[in-house]
Amino acid sequence: MSVSVASWWDRVGNGARASATTFGIGLYAIVAVPLLIYTAVACLVGIGFVLVPPQLWVLGRIADSERIRLARELDSPEVPTGRPFRWLPALVADRIVWREVRWVVAMLFVGVVLGAVGLALAVLPVLSFAAIWLWWLFPQGTVRVVANVPITGWASAFTVGIVQTVVTTAVAVVCVPLIARSGMRISEVCLRAGMNQQLAHQITELQRTRSGAVDAHTADLRRIERDLHDGTQAHLVGLAMRLGLAMRVLERDPEAVGPLLEQARDGAEAAMSDLRTVLRTTYPPILADQGLDGAVAAVAARCTVPTHVQIEVSGDIPASVEAAVYFVVAEALTNTARHSGATTARVEVRKIGRYVTVEVHDNGRGGVDESKGTGVAGMRRRLEALDGVLAVDSPLNGPTVLRAACPCE
Repeated sequence: MSVSVASWWDRVGNGARASATTFGIGLYAIVAVPLLIYTAVACLVGIGFVLVPPQLWVLGRIADSERIRLARELDSPEVPTGRPFRWLPALVADRIVWREVRWVVAMLFVGVVLGAVGLALAVLPVLSFAAIWLWWLFPQGTVRVVANVPITGWASAFTVGIVQTVVTTAVAVVCVPLIARSGMRISEVCLRAGMNQQLAHQITELQRTRSGAVDAHTADLRRIERDLHDGTQAHLVGLAMRLGLAMRVLERDPEAVGPLLEQARDGAEAAMSDLRTVLRTTYPPILADQGLDGAVAAVAARCTVPTHVQIEVSGDIPASVEAAVYFVVAEALTNTARHSGATTARVEVRKIGRYVTVEVHDNGRGGVDESKGTGVAGMRRRLEALDGVLAVDSPLNGPTVLRAACPCE
């Protein structure tokens, strides 16, 4: 019985939190929508071209936060878009921006109404229960309960007050989760692309990511070939030469063979070390040995910047997704250690619905520029080959936040 009661209150609590978030989005919409309309009209005189892009950028960030919440609560297919700041012509041509505008207009009404109703129904049982014990703090007859009946003494408090508490609790248990879920469903529908738009977007993304995946695969093959040629092959050639020399020396000076064999052994060990290095860049053995948890923890432990790791991953994850997550974390922490000047970092890996999400935070100087060879382009290509996305938020003077999401089903 206690477990059932606890689960009921968990449902009410989760519904209340979701309703509070929906209500907060509604309050944001009350400010954002009139401001967007005003600045859009101001485009007629030119100043709006400067004022609209920052507002739409903020709207996109809030919409991305909502996408993360929907992915966690509803297993929504929508994932953060991670778009950089852009000016008005590019924004007008982006269908995602128009969906976000549609979403914020809808939340102006839905968010405020459903959020307020959900919060009110969640709070009513608490107020009803408090009225049973605290009615005497107020002037007699001012505390009223079911059917507007006033509480005038302990008898009415323990009869009518308890009835009201039971009724409001039952209503909260049933209605609050439904209202919260309804608000999130409406939000999801507004942010989701239509079927034709989804297909067109998927075709465009597949064409782009296929090209990126082929380029990344070709680059990996060239890197592996170069590593094998410059490292392993050179050591094996040296090993063969020393063994051949040892065979010639063996007949006339057996004592001179020992140093040659020792050099050959050193060459064999160096060749094996190079091979292990090449293998780690294809599929890290630590993933097979310790899993994603252990591999990410090991990367964080090797980082010269103190790094806190939080991993919440359950269930099976495809090996390709594990490898992508591992390389994203490794590359991000390498960049943090080399370029950011950070003193602390944090890595969070979670499985939210059917997505694995990665967040890497640092308190460094920021200013990450993907076009300057910071490794972000490589991480993006690796994720996009698996239908994943990558977003980097790195203003000057920091902090830097790297977010990635990759489907694992």
